[in-house]
Amino acid sequence: MFSHRFTASVFAVLLSASAFSATGAGAQTTVTSDPPATFTLGNGLQVLVIPDHRTPVVTQMIWYKVGSADETPGKSGLAHFLEHLMFKGTSKHPAGEFSQTVLRIGGNENAFTSTDYTGYFQRVPREQLGRMMEFEADRMTGLILKDENVLPERDVVLEEYNMRVANNPDARLTEQIMAALYLNHPYGRPVIGWHQEIEKLDREDALAFYKRFYAPNNAILVVAGDVEVAEVRPIAERTFGEVAAQPAIGARRFRPQEPEPVSPRTVTLSDARVEQSGLRRYYLVPSAATAAAGESPALDVLAQLMGNGSNSYLYRALVRDKSLAVSASAAYQGTSLDPTQFMISVSPKPGIEFSQIEQVIDSVISDIGQNPVRAEDLERVKTQLIAEAIYAQDNQATLARWYGGALTTGLSIADIRSWPERVRAVTAEQVRAAAQKWLDKKRSVTGYLIKDNSAKREEKRS
Repeated sequence: MFSHRFTASVFAVLLSASAFSATGAGAQTTVTSDPPATFTLGNGLQVLVIPDHRTPVVTQMIWYKVGSADETPGKSGLAHFLEHLMFKGTSKHPAGEFSQTVLRIGGNENAFTSTDYTGYFQRVPREQLGRMMEFEADRMTGLILKDENVLPERDVVLEEYNMRVANNPDARLTEQIMAALYLNHPYGRPVIGWHQEIEKLDREDALAFYKRFYAPNNAILVVAGDVEVAEVRPIAERTFGEVAAQPAIGARRFRPQEPEPVSPRTVTLSDARVEQSGLRRYYLVPSAATAAAGESPALDVLAQLMGNGSNSYLYRALVRDKSLAVSASAAYQGTSLDPTQFMISVSPKPGIEFSQIEQVIDSVISDIGQNPVRAEDLERVKTQLIAEAIYAQDNQATLARWYGGALTTGLSIADIRSWPERVRAVTAEQVRAAAQKWLDKKRSVTGYLIKDNSAKREEKRS
């Protein structure tokens, strides 16, 4: 994920590791004591209100159901490029006025782009909510773009690509793994785009994308904080309610889907700047939106068991028992509209061969796939997961991100609120079945990050 001004990878972490992670003896059914209120305006905008009266502030987030996976082939990076351009002003509010207003009233703001959504948010004193809604509703369809501000912003995006991808071997490896994992689905394209395609994006591309996807019937407004739905509704009607719907936007998004994987793939990235070699393995697995009943929570539990913390199976085997690695982790990115990734990451100790690491990984997966996990381990990780979901409720912005990310990737409010209950219900047999079915090597891409010493060898020869 990428954002205006700073990377939004924090959202990925929030949504996959903390928002969609949960447990605790106390929360066995719902995530919050009271469900958020929701209503839909006449133009199709869904509004979600999450009251939190602990502090006199509110977080407004507008989520558009469009991301990098919805771009026209050959124009990768367009969703992220438009995110940057959304700060360039309208006829009502010139460039900079929105941001300066947020700063002047003591608030903060930012934006983010992912594969499935693009979002914009402000956190401000509660009495400023109406003003923020007016600004955001205005730029939903009122954006003005000129070459003199579009082209310099494209240069900013290209520099962002250089800084975060081209000059970052770890990020480049991820880019290459994703491209190899998805043979047909647009998730294989980087969110920030391919460099040679970013270079060609222009004002017409951005405006066409904007007019096609930015509309109230393709968005969700989330308001969390010191408000009630009775206060929010009239403001929303007065601001966002005046924006016309876009009838051409369909109710569902249709994308090319992946063929059934038939063989494992490998990617090797060699770079002189690598200080720590690394091994990553990504498996193609169902997301929370595409999984059969019970599968997604089982994958959450499986990831926690395998690679979250010093008691996880991979960490114990690779770091503590065999002393082959300095770190080992696993994660499942459940928040995704289409099939997603189960990820394993290991940093080997110097002198350790990748084959030694892989042998242990394969052994851990095989053991889980053949033998039900111990009851105490299962209970421990489920408790950790549910506890994280409870802790996530302490921050109104986190709740707004939680609901927005889930609703824009095919889930419902009921799905979100029942997540701890579904995690609590995961059985050892479901975890075993998930490991056996989904962590099949033919569904995987393994990436190797190594240091390129060829330059040093050339120096010695000369």
